Formats: sequence, C-alpha cells, structure tokens
Amino acid sequence: MRQIGDWNEGHGAEAFGFDGLAGLNWNLEPPVLVERALRRGEAMLSSSGALAAETGAHTGRSPKDKFIVRDAETESAIWWDNAAALTPEQFDALKDDFIAHARGRELFVQDLNAGADPAHRLRVRVYTEYAWHSLFIRTMLIPPARGDLAGFTPELTIVDLPGFKADPERHGVRSETVIAIDLTRRIVLIGGTAYAGEMKKSVFSVLNHLLPDRGVMPMHCSANVGRDGDVAVFFGLSGTGKTTLSADPSRTLIGDDEHGWSRDGVFNFEGGCYAKTIRLRPKSEPQIANAIRRFGVILENVPLDPVTRQPDYDDGSLTENTRAAYPLRYVKNASATGRAGLPRNIVMLTADAFGVMPPIAKLTPAQAMYHFLSGYTAKVAGTETGLKEPQATFSTCFGAPFMPRPPQVYGALLKRLIDEHQVDCWLVNTGWTGGGYGEGQRMPIEATRALLAAALDGRLGQAETYTDPNFGFAVPMEVPGVAPELLRPRDNWADAAAYDRAARKLVDMFAKNFESFADVEAEVREAAPGFRAAAE
Repeated sequence: MRQIGDWNEGHGAEAFGFDGLAGLNWNLEPPVLVERALRRGEAMLSSSGALAAETGAHTGRSPKDKFIVRDAETESAIWWDNAAALTPEQFDALKDDFIAHARGRELFVQDLNAGADPAHRLRVRVYTEYAWHSLFIRTMLIPPARGDLAGFTPELTIVDLPGFKADPERHGVRSETVIAIDLTRRIVLIGGTAYAGEMKKSVFSVLNHLLPDRGVMPMHCSANVGRDGDVAVFFGLSGTGKTTLSADPSRTLIGDDEHGWSRDGVFNFEGGCYAKTIRLRPKSEPQIANAIRRFGVILENVPLDPVTRQPDYDDGSLTENTRAAYPLRYVKNASATGRAGLPRNIVMLTADAFGVMPPIAKLTPAQAMYHFLSGYTAKVAGTETGLKEPQATFSTCFGAPFMPRPPQVYGALLKRLIDEHQVDCWLVNTGWTGGGYGEGQRMPIEATRALLAAALDGRLGQAETYTDPNFGFAVPMEVPGVAPELLRPRDNWADAAAYDRAARKLVDMFAKNFESFADVEAEVREAAPGFRAAAE
C-alpha cells in the first residue's frame, strides 16, 4: 500500500481495522489537497482561487439520520428523547461495512486538534474519501505542529465515506445516509452524504458530551473581544447571524461557531470559519467577503460562471445554504490564539419568524436561563435537508441537534458561570419585523450592528427602557441610528391586531415548549412570556 505524508507509524490505519487500501495520504497541506481534488474531478477552481465543490443531494445536515450508540456508559448520560439509538452490535456491523467499502480505495487522513486550549483539546483523526473533505476538516480544526505528527495518537476517529450506502435493515438506521457516533469508543462513521458540515458538527457533539464533566461549558456560539478585553459570546443556530455579527472590524474575532467556557476564559474549538454566503454583500459583511476570495478557501454549493469561473453568491439554485470554509487567519483582526478571557456579555440570537420580538432586549439572569433552555428561533432555509423556508422552532441551548446530554446539564452550568462572573445577557432578534416571514422584512443588519455596539460598549445599559408587554424583558426606548419603530415592534406592523394575534400564538408556543422543563427553578419558570393585549 502506498502511503505518503507524515504520521505516527506506530499507530496507523491498521489500528482502526483498515486493510487492503490502495493508498493513504497523511496530513497533506492545502496546495496538495487542492491539486488532488482538481485532478480527481471533485471540484473546480474559481476565479478567486477558492475551490468550489458541490455536495449533491445533501446540501445541509441530515439530523434524522444521526445516531448514538446506546450502551452501559451512555444509557443514563444521553438525552434519548433527542437522540436516535443504535446497539453496539449494529454499530459493529456498520463499522465492518465501512472498512469493506474502503478496500481498494485511496483515503486522505488528517490528524488535528479540536480546542485551542491545550488543557481541554481533543486529538482527532479524520479519514475521508474525498480530497476536498480532507481540506475542509483541516481548515475547520487546528493542525498540530508538523513535528508532533510522529507521536500523534487520536482520541476520536472519524471516517467520512460519501460513497457508502447504509442498509436500514442490517444497520438499524433510517436510510442510506448515516451519521453514527459511538461515544464510548469515540468513533464517528459518516456515509451517504457529501455535506462536509457533518464532520465538524460530529466533533462538536462529542465535545458537548465530554466537556461538562470537566466543568467546561460547550457553546454553539461565536465570540469576539474588544480592545479592553471585554469578551462577548453570541449564541444562535446557523443562519441567525453568529458569523456575521461576530466579524466586527472593531473587535478581535475569537471564532465563529463553537467554543468552550472554562474557569480560565473562552476558547475556540476550531481553527476556521464556515460562513453562509447566499446573497453576500461586501458592504454589510466586509470581513467575510474579503476572507473568502483567497486560495485555500472552499466554496460549498456556490455556482460558478461556466466561462469566467466567477462565484455567484446570489444564486441559490443548488441550495440557500451556500457556504464558505476558510481559515480563521484570513479574517482581519482574528485572534492568533483562539483564546480570550471571561465573557462580559452574552448575546442570544433569535431569528423570529413571527416578527413580534424587538431587535434587542436586556435579560435578567432568570430570563436568560429561560430563553437559553427555550432556544426559540427559526431554522433558516437550506441548513437542513428538505428545509425550503424559515420555520419557527425551539432548539434548546441554541443547538439541540448537537447536545447529547439533557439540556438541564448545560443550563445549570451556564447559570453558574453567569452568576459567578456577573455577565450581562441580551436577546437579539435578527429575524423579521413589521410582519412575519412572507409579509414583514428581515431586520436591517445596520440596525442590529448599531444596537450590539451600544450593548457591548455599555451605552445600552444606561438607556431608558420599557417592559415588553408579551415577554417581560427590558427594551430600550431609543438608540441613536436606529429607527424608533423597530424598537416597538407593534408600531411597525400595519395591522396592530394582527401583531397581537401573532404575539399570542408565539407566547402560547413558548408555554407549550417549556412544559418539558417543569423541574427548573421557580424563578426561571416565572420568567416565561405572558401575552397581554397592548393598550390602544
């Protein structure tokens, strides 16, 4: 078998069980991976030098095809109401068939770290069928120093074979697509999908299982830090603005999607960014626009002009979930270490599809816990297979698909950290205003940026506020540069009675969703919204 690159020869592919492979490409650098991807016909080179790849039928995650092995270790630890289970025997059969599928094939391997803090990082080995997938995961995680590869021993192994088709009857899965996680043996098997985001989210899921036992809060958030060392974290589902809002030219970007909060501060799990690019505008998102026009970037499902190879970021014909993966260092003012101090502000991003929430509100600690556990937002079109338009949802901890433990585990840990460090909490609506989806307008990004700037620099904490009649949180009366009607959502609707109906419906949805959290503290339950018709 042909093997090239640098690796630990004492712990090679045979340690996982691979045999009969045609070749192994170990820890190849981006220029070589780009060459291989082009030579193999996996992707095209764009006019900007970025590699453009298409993922076929799966242009987003497949949450219904994700499974966790149910065994003695995970039986009492996993939130099984939120996770589909496989038996160890079914996983063994799946692993055997993955190994059989790989025979006679050439694989690419990356040895990487997940976690910028050496005290909490996870060593990850990723085998991929595609060269561009190898480039993707190398971009998204953190490559160790080349001299460390000879002694690299993985703590988590991922095998990503898009050409593999699962057998529901044999493997106990739902379809030919599978994302199977064995948390005890720390193995992830991904088959039947070429969507590269499944790899990074699998790493996140494993860290979400491991870190709470160490007192570290894993967070589906972006994070940045100001010149005075004031750290802000931005919770939110994909498409709610985590990447866009954290890429602030006046602040240092720590990371755009996944972080841990330890007693020493915030640290990035990753070394790259994975930004949505549909209808990208350099004026409103300059840092992202500049970062993705460089060699080594991966454009996922972004159509190219057949003659000029110019990317068309307005073209959603393949999916609304067009994305770019790029190294964090491509962002101006990005952190070189991926680490910073303790948070001073927490921002919870919601894309309100009903259009009834204000653009920003100050939360009490109890309200912060209520909204963290609720995780209200809209799933944005394209982020999951089959999702064609925004859909109101409650994703607890702003990342339910990636949270294997019960949400109360993360909620209690976050509450303790907020109390210990006296963190200010804000709820920011990046969704609709003046009406719900299809009638209102998306919240202006300029207004959101102005409100966030005022919150993070302390000005908003001194502003005069009113109490929202439906949600009970404090909303600023006025903020320079922000249209007054945006701050009073009911005034921004042409039909006030329609607003009241939408508000009542949303409040009822909050109440129904929170029934599953009846065991939380009374002050958190009492922070629930309660509809009250506005005075005429």
